[in-house]
Amino acid sequence: MYQPLPRLTGPGLAGGGATVGGFDKRTTYGLAALRFVVVSFLCFLLLDPLIRSLRTFTEKPKVVLAVDNSESVAAAGRPALSRSLASLQTLRQQLTDKGLDVAVRTFGDSTTASDLTQIPFTQRTTDLSGMLSGIRSDYEGQNLTDVVLVSDGIFNQGLSPTFGQYPFSVQTIGLGDTIPKRDIQLKGVIANRIAYLGNQFPVQAEIVSNGFQGRSGTVVLRQNGKELGRQSANFSKDEGFSQVTFQITATQKGVQHYVVEVLPQPGEFSTRNNRQDVYLDVIDGKEKVLLLALAPHPDIKALRSILEKNQNYELDIRILTGTPAEATASADRAPADKQYDLLILHQIPDNGGTGNALLQKYLAKNTPILFILGNQSAIGSFNTSNPVMQLAAQMNQSDKVTGALNSDFKQLNFDPARLDILSKFPPLLVPYGDFRLQPGSEVVLWQQVGSIRTKKPLLAINVTSPRKTAVLAGEGIWGWRLEEFALTDKQEVVDDLIQKVIQLISVKEDRRKLRVYPIRNEFVAGEKVIFETELYNDIYERLYDKPVQLAISDEKGITRSFNYTPTADNSRFEISRLPEGAYRFRASVTINNKAEQSSGQFVVRDLQLEAINTTADHGLLRQLAQQTGGQFYNASQTDELVRTITTKPHPARLTSTEEMNELINWRWLFFVVLLLVSVEWGLRKFYGGY
Repeated sequence: MYQPLPRLTGPGLAGGGATVGGFDKRTTYGLAALRFVVVSFLCFLLLDPLIRSLRTFTEKPKVVLAVDNSESVAAAGRPALSRSLASLQTLRQQLTDKGLDVAVRTFGDSTTASDLTQIPFTQRTTDLSGMLSGIRSDYEGQNLTDVVLVSDGIFNQGLSPTFGQYPFSVQTIGLGDTIPKRDIQLKGVIANRIAYLGNQFPVQAEIVSNGFQGRSGTVVLRQNGKELGRQSANFSKDEGFSQVTFQITATQKGVQHYVVEVLPQPGEFSTRNNRQDVYLDVIDGKEKVLLLALAPHPDIKALRSILEKNQNYELDIRILTGTPAEATASADRAPADKQYDLLILHQIPDNGGTGNALLQKYLAKNTPILFILGNQSAIGSFNTSNPVMQLAAQMNQSDKVTGALNSDFKQLNFDPARLDILSKFPPLLVPYGDFRLQPGSEVVLWQQVGSIRTKKPLLAINVTSPRKTAVLAGEGIWGWRLEEFALTDKQEVVDDLIQKVIQLISVKEDRRKLRVYPIRNEFVAGEKVIFETELYNDIYERLYDKPVQLAISDEKGITRSFNYTPTADNSRFEISRLPEGAYRFRASVTINNKAEQSSGQFVVRDLQLEAINTTADHGLLRQLAQQTGGQFYNASQTDELVRTITTKPHPARLTSTEEMNELINWRWLFFVVLLLVSVEWGLRKFYGGY
């Protein structure tokens, strides 16, 4: 039987007031308004509104104590330096107590030192300009008012600090002794960096003396403890300068270590600046060239003059018929089995077949060849012997041509304007016929008949074949050199042309699968020695993750061994703390069960820059302070420096930062929305709405 449900009542529904959905009207409208606010606020947040905020910071004035911690500062003695450092420590504390933000900067260290008296003065170079420029860069946009530079004013790297422009005042404190010391200095040694085995080279020593007027010193040159020579240097003035020169013959290959030393004199302030080390790379790297000619010809003398301009060439000449005395002597000195890096064939192969046996010998070795054709050349044998061009020549017919540069030839850098002079030279005698270039060949010079440029090659090369080859299709280059000298008083254009072509075809390709080499040939003591490593497979694709063994030996025979594995992200290996000296290294790795090796050498130099000059230069510090609006002080005037800095107007800088933030990122809004939703839900639950 149907019975009506009982009527629900609640705390707010008693009595006879009007109700809406179980609530009285006031409660219903209140809950609806609350939900409307929550939903509207969520929709507003979905629009991603931005709030602009302005922050203001108060930035205290900053002062940087820039301390020159190089070796020359400590040359005057540690007791005097310790007193100066104690004064600096007091200066730092006084500036801090006055409300200034004080930082300390030294060479190689930009952090704040806790105790200035413990700063080690061990830096081997001084770059005051670099230090001030670094401070300017690091404090750009900050309230840096003063830099206190504590130095002796001596710099041996970079520019003079007086050349810089700085947005702060540089207050300078002078350390060290400005009185020149009674001393002899080996100011510098001038020597070649490279010498060829068997050649002589000069080593020049420059000596500066102070306080030894009327006396003389002895300069000694040594190698591996053995004295190679000694000379006297006379000091005629109180502040004298003298030079002595040694002539040395390079007798050993590799990096050679020489020591130049001025023997100490009684009463010298320091003997550290009496010695310098010289490292010289002696190489047996001359390109061995054989000039093989059929008969005496003016071209032979011209080619000899061109090649002898470059000390990197060792030339042997052999003339097969009618040999003159000079060519016979040159050829007789060369061993029969001597290996040559380049062969120049003048009119060989010839019609009589005189040089065929020698030609076949060098063709079998893939020795690079420069062919020079002439009226005695055998064209048939030439066609089968070279990969550059084929020539269909008519018997006993020739043409007279000059040369014109091929503008499309880019393997060598030639100046077209300079080579225009070729059109003014006497013509070369070339075979008359049809010329056809072989694949991979490039033309350097075209044949030009009168003013007409032909499409026949005069000088062409092919460096893509197993045997690099060049062909000069005519004789008479001696006339070119004579005419150039007559026109310009020089012999440069023709010589440069021939030398570059010879260098291009004789250069050796590096086909090693392991290549380990230092990034520089010379390093300074204290810096890292860095090796680059390249590994290749049989088709010369880069390999990685193969363990490499590296052995480094010094001049005393001590070997240091290392193991590392190059990766695609890092193919370098670094070694620290190698002492001064000349080193040889050998690296090895196993690729496809085959051992590959790479070797070389490098030098670690101990630069005694700080010992060369120990006389303080306070004049430079005064000039720097004057240019930047600062003042110069002695180490005992720190109280006056504090007064100068603190009495200057140093208003705190107000820095404002404007930011635009997304309102939806404010976390507390989430909790506000959550609270409102929770209140609505709780009220409806309480009144029975759910």
